[in-house]
Formats: sequence, structure tokens, C-alpha cells
Amino acid sequence: MRVILLGGPGAGKGTQAGFIKEHFGIPQISTGDMLRAHVKQGTELGKAAKKIMDAGGLVSDDIIMGMVKARITDPDCRAGYLFDGFPRTLPQADALKAAGVFVDAVVEIDVPDEEIIRRMSGRWGHAPSGRTYHVVFNPPKTAGCDDETGEPLTQREDDKEETVKARLKVYHDQTEPLVHYYSSWAGQGGEGAPKYIKIHGIGAVDAIRAQIIGQLESL
Repeated sequence: MRVILLGGPGAGKGTQAGFIKEHFGIPQISTGDMLRAHVKQGTELGKAAKKIMDAGGLVSDDIIMGMVKARITDPDCRAGYLFDGFPRTLPQADALKAAGVFVDAVVEIDVPDEEIIRRMSGRWGHAPSGRTYHVVFNPPKTAGCDDETGEPLTQREDDKEETVKARLKVYHDQTEPLVHYYSSWAGQGGEGAPKYIKIHGIGAVDAIRAQIIGQLESL
């Protein structure tokens, strides 16, 4: 089972990726993890990437593709793999296709922006203990205060509304075009065409999981 997972920040990709990985016994392949591994091991690709990162640049798609092609030949990928956060752009999707790296399915978890903003910007935490709250789904007994200590709650920079909106803009500009790319390819068919699975990402986590696993098992 070879899968690409698409969806905006806060759509629940991380949670569902864990279910897919466990159910099919496949590894989750993250470009970030690959980069760190290659840099740590001092491979040729790792050295090239480190040089770019140390200079404050973005690692090129050629280097990323080299790492992806090497990673999917590892023994744990024999039964398939789940791409996490890759491809992120149309050029990366084109590079995958050109390299003959095909997947069985592309799963899109579709959640409206307003719901993502509500989910993410409502998160608050008590840093010393790690306790977390949500103003809608898991509110503290006293607004803005930790239940145990009464100390004020804080919000991570990533969860602030303006940050969430900025992340959504990046997603719409760079990654959302992949929705059209893969759904069109699935519709047209041809060599390597994946099945395109669109899941409505609002509702119980287990219900969303059941839909995704059910559709993947029917391939």
C-alpha cells in the first residue's frame, strides 16, 4: 500500500497517518526525518543538504528526490509506504512521476479553513506540566487558567490565529494545487494513475479512520 496524504494544517493528517501506518504495516516517510538522517550519517546527499541549510537556503527538489528514491528501496518499504508532507509542490509531484515513483492512492482530508482556525487557535497549554486545553473541545474550569495550579495558560506561536492563517495561505498557494493534479490524473487514468480518495474531515476520529481504511482496503 503506497499512499500520499493531503490536507491543510490541522486537518488531522498526523492522527490518520498513524492509523494507516499501523493498519497496513508500512513506514511513514517524512522529508524532514530523511534530511536529518542523511545529515547525521554524512552521506553525499546529506553533505549537500547541510551546506544549503547552513547557508539558510531551501534544500533543492533534486536532493529531496534523491533521498526519497533511496528511502523507498529500504527493506521496511517492501509492503509500501506513506508519504508525510511530500510532495508539497507541483514540481515535486512532477519529479516523482518522472522518476517512475507511483502510489496506489492519494487521500485528501478535506476540512474548511474556518474549522481549521477554530481547531488550532483554540489550543492553550500549561507549559510546566504539559497539560493542554481547548477553548471549545476541552476548556479549563476557569478561563485562561490551569485546572491544577491556577497558573495562566499560554499559547504556542504555531497556534496563534495569525500564524494559522499564514500557514493556510502557504498551503493554498503551494500544496492545494496537488488536489487538482492528483484528482485529474486519477480521473484520466494511464500509467501510474492513483486512486483519489476524498474524505470529509469533520466528525469522530474513528469514523474518519474507518472511511479511509475501508476505501484503501477496497483498492
